[in-house]
Amino acid sequence: MNIGNQRPWWVTEQQSAAPPAVPRLRGVAYYRHSARDRQENSVPIQQELVQKWAKENGVDIIFEFADHGKSGLTAEGRDGFNDMMENWVKKRNDFDFVLCLDVSRWGRFQDIDLSATYSAECKKHGKQVIYTTLGMPRPDDPLYPVYVQFERFRAAQFSKELSVKVSHGCIRIAKQGYWVGGRPPFGYARLLLDEARKPVHVLEHHQKKGIQNQRVTLTLGPEEQVAIVRRIFHEFIEARRDTEQIAASLNHDGSRSARGGLWNAGKIRGILTNVMYAGTLVYNKTTKKLKTPTRKNPPDQWVKTAGAFVGLVEPVMFERAQAIIAQAAQRYSPTIMLEHLERLYREHGFLRASILKADAESPSASTYAAHFTSLDAAYQQVFRNTVHDVRTEVETLLRREVKEIEAYEDFLVVNRKFTVLVQPSVPVPHGYNQYWYFRPDVRGIIDITLGVPVSGPDGPTILGYLALPRLLVRDRAIRLFGSPQARLDMYGHSGLEVILELARS
Repeated sequence: MNIGNQRPWWVTEQQSAAPPAVPRLRGVAYYRHSARDRQENSVPIQQELVQKWAKENGVDIIFEFADHGKSGLTAEGRDGFNDMMENWVKKRNDFDFVLCLDVSRWGRFQDIDLSATYSAECKKHGKQVIYTTLGMPRPDDPLYPVYVQFERFRAAQFSKELSVKVSHGCIRIAKQGYWVGGRPPFGYARLLLDEARKPVHVLEHHQKKGIQNQRVTLTLGPEEQVAIVRRIFHEFIEARRDTEQIAASLNHDGSRSARGGLWNAGKIRGILTNVMYAGTLVYNKTTKKLKTPTRKNPPDQWVKTAGAFVGLVEPVMFERAQAIIAQAAQRYSPTIMLEHLERLYREHGFLRASILKADAESPSASTYAAHFTSLDAAYQQVFRNTVHDVRTEVETLLRREVKEIEAYEDFLVVNRKFTVLVQPSVPVPHGYNQYWYFRPDVRGIIDITLGVPVSGPDGPTILGYLALPRLLVRDRAIRLFGSPQARLDMYGHSGLEVILELARS
């Protein structure tokens, strides 16, 4: 019998079963702090906050990734982020979440779709990105994606606004005559100034000022570099040597340029035209913002501050160099160059590079090539009146046979079907022979370059036509010697039949 609350003797005591353990979630964490971020965004603070959230929400952090001093504008150079994406998110299946304090720590991508792309990549591989300041999203919350997208926009906008502020601050400092940053010009060194603008010491390469209110100016650099700069100006102004001669002289003496390489005419010209060697600070010549490619600013946006520091040469000496350069530039104007070429042709009856080299006044053949694509092309320009007359004659012939010819820019539109560029060529003397020079036009708007060889520069007679379709010829010059049968069989015509047939089709 039962007495009170006693159990019957045949009922065994059973242990109550413990509730099954709730499996804990697993995740990795990512932290990022850039050099310009405030202290509250430091990695240790992010780590503390994320770990606290993970503990409160039942998530075990199995690994942590961090990028110290890295910009969030792109994923480039963020070794921690890229390691997490490539070696953990894509290759491992033993965790569920990627924890990050907020969207700005994930990245300040200027293309906010790029930020979403990395999140989508995580989702594709079965991991969810959790921004702990926003909390764990509810599956039925339609506004959560809106919150995230708005935060992405805010993160990107913050970088834009900060970039503008930094740019304006740098311009203001440059206007005051102080060095903003970067490698100093050859022959200069960076001098640190204290808060009272008194010299402290010369900064070594990669060394930066330690206090925000300190400033940097330029001062004379290594003695050997200073001597080289002054030698360049002296030889250019007093000895009247050109840039190539000065470069050869420096290389012969074992002198080396800023990066340790040999001198060339371009480097010499760069020094001769750099007004900073006269003590004028120049800033904002180029722009590179938010990881975009560097682009050149127009001169009216440059910031120039005269007398910002002691120059390596006197301003008067620098101006003399600019006057010589300006005078020399006139020699290389297209009009003057063609006048020299015509003079030499009249004197010798033909042209070749050796004739130009022997003439003290004429630019070199390579200079003509740089200005006119080739010496042959420059030669055609000498007879531009003849070329113009022949082009007009061909256009007249076409108008007689074709219903509609429309002149547009430098080419013809035939019956609104295709375009033709008429390219007459005066024969170029070549020893006892001669050739005709053509350069097929590869612009996408030009369908056919119609080469027109003529008998000579005076009283020209059209000798035939060379139809060069853009799709069948390469971007290279053609020299037609005599009558190479293979080329004439493919492209040569005695009349304009090829153009007329296309117009009628």
